[in-house]
Amino acid sequence: MNMLSKALLAATVTGLFSASTLAADFKLKIQSSDPSGDLNFKIQQDWAERVEQMSNGRIDIDLLPVGSIVKHTETLGSIKLGIIDGHITATGYFSGKDPAFGLIGNMVGAWSDTTQLLQYMNYGGGNELMTELYAPYGVKFIGASTTGVESFISKKPLDGVDDLKGLKLRAPEGLVQQVFAAAGATPVNLPGSEVFTGLSKGVIDAADYTVFSTNQKAGMNDIATHPVQPGFHSLPLIDVSISQKKWDAMPADLQQILQTSVRDFSYDITTQLKIADQAALTEAQNNPNITIHNWSDDERKKFREIAKTQWKVFAERSPNAQKVYDSVTTFLTSNGLL
Repeated sequence: MNMLSKALLAATVTGLFSASTLAADFKLKIQSSDPSGDLNFKIQQDWAERVEQMSNGRIDIDLLPVGSIVKHTETLGSIKLGIIDGHITATGYFSGKDPAFGLIGNMVGAWSDTTQLLQYMNYGGGNELMTELYAPYGVKFIGASTTGVESFISKKPLDGVDDLKGLKLRAPEGLVQQVFAAAGATPVNLPGSEVFTGLSKGVIDAADYTVFSTNQKAGMNDIATHPVQPGFHSLPLIDVSISQKKWDAMPADLQQILQTSVRDFSYDITTQLKIADQAALTEAQNNPNITIHNWSDDERKKFREIAKTQWKVFAERSPNAQKVYDSVTTFLTSNGLL
């Protein structure tokens, strides 16, 4: 072997060794709160692939669907323990650890569009507040995302607040249940996986679940034929976070890649879901068995006034929850949104 060949071989071996070492150093096992068949999960997979490409393979993300390693409500604690390296999840799932997560994770009735929530998070102090809230758990909050204002599935016609009285509805524990109870409904505890069965068997008459396109694809609107769209209540905060130890071990350029990629991801998922919702809405409108209900501005305002009273009550549950309440209401007021 001549000198040039030896030099090329040595450079190749060195390059391979360096690449494998970096990949091993920054391999992230991240669990999603979405199942593998959902559009949400596909968009998250696209994000993971982009991060690997942008980092030239230095960050290798193993994205796992909901429940792969731990329950969706256990990812926050599992990151600190090193069971997983990160999550893409609805922050509200951790309201049992601190009511603040329930309040910032889904401040029912606060946001009427995805851009409002993302403006608050990126420019109104939300990201800084989440960083502070996650610090005691050894978790680094990278960035905020969301899905869309969620549709409302119902077997009964719903045209306003009065129609909620006595309605048996599935809603997650915490602020969402509290608001609907204050509006006169009867919240029922059911995991998302049992919503379809619960509606079919009459255990519930309606459900707070997810965006219109996901409901339509799952056949929810075929058994609960009175959906409310656009939604009037729920816009969840979706956070992308990893272990603080993993974050601290990364050089600044990789940290910047992750933060920038999450900004891109939030635009990607909210845009794709809006497109999917519009297509699903057209499909549902052409189905004579489905009646879509769009609440008037007055009825939406009535519901929001009820929700606002419950924000205050929920804020009293912890000092951090009060911080969230003060931060969000200050932003809403200063931007003419309250």
